[in-house]
Amino acid sequence: MASLKDMRNRIASVKATRKITKAMQMVAAAKLRRAQEAATAARPYAERMDQVLANVASRVTTRDGQSPLLVGTGNDKVHLLVVMTAERGLCGGFNSNIAKLARADAQRLMAAGKTVKIMTVGRKGADNLRRDLGKQIVERVELRGVKQVRAAQADEVSQKVLALFEKGEFDVATMYFAEFRSVIAQKPTALQLIPARVPEMKGAGKAQGATAVYDYEPSEEEVLSFLLGQNITTQILRGLLENAASEQGARMSAMDNATRNAGDMINKLTIKYNRQRQAQITKELIEIISGAEAL
Repeated sequence: MASLKDMRNRIASVKATRKITKAMQMVAAAKLRRAQEAATAARPYAERMDQVLANVASRVTTRDGQSPLLVGTGNDKVHLLVVMTAERGLCGGFNSNIAKLARADAQRLMAAGKTVKIMTVGRKGADNLRRDLGKQIVERVELRGVKQVRAAQADEVSQKVLALFEKGEFDVATMYFAEFRSVIAQKPTALQLIPARVPEMKGAGKAQGATAVYDYEPSEEEVLSFLLGQNITTQILRGLLENAASEQGARMSAMDNATRNAGDMINKLTIKYNRQRQAQITKELIEIISGAEAL
């Protein structure tokens, strides 16, 4: 049985831990609002980009005039998985859930005879996948010193993906991230980047009740080629912003649970300490009374 001094030290240790988790919860709550606003603001832009791509792609009728970023290489033998996670832990199952989805897809592709290559964005993604898929990791991007995600970080990742595609290193690229829904709900999501999946046009202007006619300068092929490269950067930026909001929401929820658990542990340890202290006092009183009666 632990002594009273050991129990006091343990209670003090748990109280110190509770202060840390409470502080981390408050910091995550402060960061969450800004990250959530950035993620929400990026969604309409990414959705509008898909609509513009669909419009331009519908104007390019010949396959020869379409970019490989849209139609692909004609094969699907080599897959690149861009797994985006956080740089730090202590955020519940946020990192592990993204890695779990990517691992399941990688194993399914390899079982089908495909070649899988992995690019990790964030240190925790590489840590989670190193044991099972360490040989498949071909590129690592760390954002350790980045306090707020911006377009520069998305452009860095996009340039690496495009460079690998131009070298013929893969045929299909898929991005993995967590879509932010609420503080307690972050959905692991897979989004195909190359070849781009754009919504089909069901008739120009039907939603607005009129047909809009656009003239493109230079040609539709050149505009489409440029927009496809920008679309990859846009989708990666959206994934990074969704991840940033999801990370803070998951950390806030995890630290709140940790704070509650620490409070429950302190209550249990305090009750145990008081009972043991009372038993020790009672024992000492009995010894004193027995000694006095013996005299």
